[in-house]
Amino acid sequence: MSTHPWLQADEPTRRCFMSNAARALLGVHLLPIFGPTIAGAAPAANPRAKAKHVIYLFMAGGMSHIDTFDPKPKKKDVMGKTEAIPTKADDVMLGHYLKKTAGVMDKVCVINSMNSTQGAHEQGAYIMHTSYGMRGTIKHPSLGSWVLRLGGRLHPELPGFVAIDSSPDLTGGGFFGAKYSAAPIGSPEEGLKDSHRAGAVTPEDFERRLSLADKLNRRFHSRYPNADVKAYEELYREAVALMNSKDLKAFDLREEPQATRDLYGPGRFAQGCMLARRLVEHGVRFVEVQLGGWDTHYDNFTGVEGRCRDFDQAFAALIADLDACGKLHETLVVVATEFGRTPEIKTEHQGGRDHHPSAFSCVLAGGGVKGGIKHGLTDAAGGKVKDGIVTVQDFNATIAHALGISHEEVLMSPSRRPFKIADTGKPVTAIFS
Repeated sequence: MSTHPWLQADEPTRRCFMSNAARALLGVHLLPIFGPTIAGAAPAANPRAKAKHVIYLFMAGGMSHIDTFDPKPKKKDVMGKTEAIPTKADDVMLGHYLKKTAGVMDKVCVINSMNSTQGAHEQGAYIMHTSYGMRGTIKHPSLGSWVLRLGGRLHPELPGFVAIDSSPDLTGGGFFGAKYSAAPIGSPEEGLKDSHRAGAVTPEDFERRLSLADKLNRRFHSRYPNADVKAYEELYREAVALMNSKDLKAFDLREEPQATRDLYGPGRFAQGCMLARRLVEHGVRFVEVQLGGWDTHYDNFTGVEGRCRDFDQAFAALIADLDACGKLHETLVVVATEFGRTPEIKTEHQGGRDHHPSAFSCVLAGGGVKGGIKHGLTDAAGGKVKDGIVTVQDFNATIAHALGISHEEVLMSPSRRPFKIADTGKPVTAIFS
């Protein structure tokens, strides 16, 4: 039996066709932003889980742990221009670039014993987001896609996974398909683009075109049954539901009062954090916000100071804001990066630091995590993990545990290979209250 050429087309071709058809026929852009609702979720692995949402702040480029969350005050040759400062949490010190963050550390857990097998940017960021190493034969789902697939959406109309200023290569649905990819946001101030009916299309024309598209889809699917085509039919319906949702305002930062804007401060990352808070308040399950520029091979201290200037106020404001509105206990705030930076300062590179995957820091706050604590320990120079090692897979399993998602549940890829949200990782349960 012969196969119609449409069914032989690759996934990007089908996706482009359906997206272009949506724009031409309906006057909207088709976004891969929907997943199952919470009613279809698997049983929780952690019945005491408190987190319902994740705000995942990714520090792209390799954040220097020594200059931020794991300072070594007794090692001046390691610290260079960075000084250690006390925080609101006993026995937790930070680099002096994080003065505002120091004021919320009683609500934060620092994991200072992170360890990765990947020391290159692309590979390090990929394994951090997927729990798996890069392969030429498969594209793994991102962490947000796993959470959406296993945990489901919380809001029936809003997307379950949103990525702000993040790479689509790191926030895609992988072998789960486009349905589980993040809804991409470029500028937080502009919100979700193409989410309104085009001005040139009247309500009557829109309904007529929608009815026509529905008829064509049903006729085509009856002749050529295909899971991908069926999935895009569902995306049409859900995109229209989103357009008509009263909660579409969640993406509109213009509704934020000036006092809140002042709390977060200026800048794109600050706006991204403020938008992330709005989205979880309206029922979005997983939001990623990226802050790049941490690749400090050259002039590390100037680079770290600049990046921390963007990060510090926004992060502190996010924690304080979530706490004030009663959402911190059910929102897990994550600060992650692909690797750390070497204790050795490269004088020939104007005081730069190189890649260092064998020891680095990540941060968790809210969502049932104990505040004001450190987990794990590096040696005196911050070069090696001395105690409580946490692999990338363990870290992702810990996120799943906070959400009540089983890190042991196995899903099969289209090639019938088994995968889990955190591969072989185990959650760090000691950090939960």
